Amino acid sequence: MRRKFLFSMAAAALLPFAGAAGAADKENTLYIDLKDGRVVIEMLPNLAPKHVAQIKKLAREGKYNGVAFHRVIEGFMAQTGDPEGTGRGGMGELLPAEFSKAPHTRGAVSMARTDDPNSARSQFFIVLKDSNFLDGKYTVWGKVTSGMEFVDKIKKGAPGSGAVAPPPDKMIKVQVAADVKS
Repeated sequence: MRRKFLFSMAAAALLPFAGAAGAADKENTLYIDLKDGRVVIEMLPNLAPKHVAQIKKLAREGKYNGVAFHRVIEGFMAQTGDPEGTGRGGMGELLPAEFSKAPHTRGAVSMARTDDPNSARSQFFIVLKDSNFLDGKYTVWGKVTSGMEFVDKIKKGAPGSGAVAPPPDKMIKVQVAADVKS
């Protein structure tokens, strides 16, 4: 009887989380298909509305499809979003910084930029290991909710620079979840 009671209590405690995956805000969920599987990112328009709007626009236009991870530093981050694959290119409008208190912990998705805080366009990075020294200096616009094991498998770059030797891994397809037909 005691086991039954404990099981019932545990099941009741989990009820608020049941169906959480199905209840996700599909308009603010991004799917990135990689060679090893799908990465799901919860976009955070409450923190970075202009950045999220630009990411969605570029994804809907298919601009991220086939774009390489050009800079991947083991134990730090994986960077993509440059159509040239050099780290010097970009797409879309320049965006003003939307810094927040969101931490750069494992799975955070943040915009890359030059020394100018207002220079982000399309390049972004996924944090592989907590990197709190970036907090308040880069715009966090999302967080990986599933698929970090696939991000971990992205081809690593050279020690130091993170430059990825050809052929780099690519984002095969990037979609806003609301646009995906089941």
